[in-house]
Amino acid sequence: MHQAFNFAYLGTEWDAAALRSVIDDSLAAFGAVGAPSTWVLSNHDVIRHASRLALGADSLQGHGIGPKSPGLPDPVLGLRRARAASALMLALPGSAYLYQGEELGLPEAIHLPDEARQDPTWFRTEGERYGRDGCRVPLPWEADAPSYGFGPTDASWLPQPAGWSELARDRQRGVAGSTLELYRRVLAERRSRSLASGSVEWLDGVGGDGGGGGDGVLALRNGTVVVVANTGSEAVPLPAGRVILASDELDGAQLPADTTVWLEA
Repeated sequence: MHQAFNFAYLGTEWDAAALRSVIDDSLAAFGAVGAPSTWVLSNHDVIRHASRLALGADSLQGHGIGPKSPGLPDPVLGLRRARAASALMLALPGSAYLYQGEELGLPEAIHLPDEARQDPTWFRTEGERYGRDGCRVPLPWEADAPSYGFGPTDASWLPQPAGWSELARDRQRGVAGSTLELYRRVLAERRSRSLASGSVEWLDGVGGDGGGGGDGVLALRNGTVVVVANTGSEAVPLPAGRVILASDELDGAQLPADTTVWLEA
């Protein structure tokens, strides 16, 4: 059980204080049995975090979302937060799990036809809960291939959204700023800097008034990397240091809302 999914972390909102608390609790709990902590943001049973992080806390695990769900997520906000959350997670020591398709920035497939749904949750609740089909739609590998490269025909066991052609792997590979290239860069830096075997040192007084979470900013050091995540709604001053990478474009000397940056300490 040393590698059990950290569902407490997965279920934490995009909130600096809540994230700091669950990271501390996780490191303490796993460390107490001599195990590396695990980190995960999406899997085959929950709404993909590119959509989930733009939903309220009342979106219950396993219920899913569909066309008639109230308060559907803003896809732009969801992806921005997902990229920032992934950059934060992959800076943490321990074992990180990536769910297929999150490296492409895939959102939950919301508008699946009722007749195409497969999840037993949908049938057991007589359509009251959409279930997990939205996170299980086959991935887009090739934008112009049948079923986006999933198979030899246009058929796939769950229908793929038409807009996913722009998210296909072959459309993102080598494209600066794409979610795929962000993941490739973050993973390469994580490995080269041995962050998985590092440790967390919280940095207060970073990013305006805090860094400890109370002002929406979370700041930590792992090895030679300073990580600052702005979960708030306003830009904050960017700390001094050489920028290694950022989840989205920076605004001069400001760290925009819903953005994570790695700096050379």
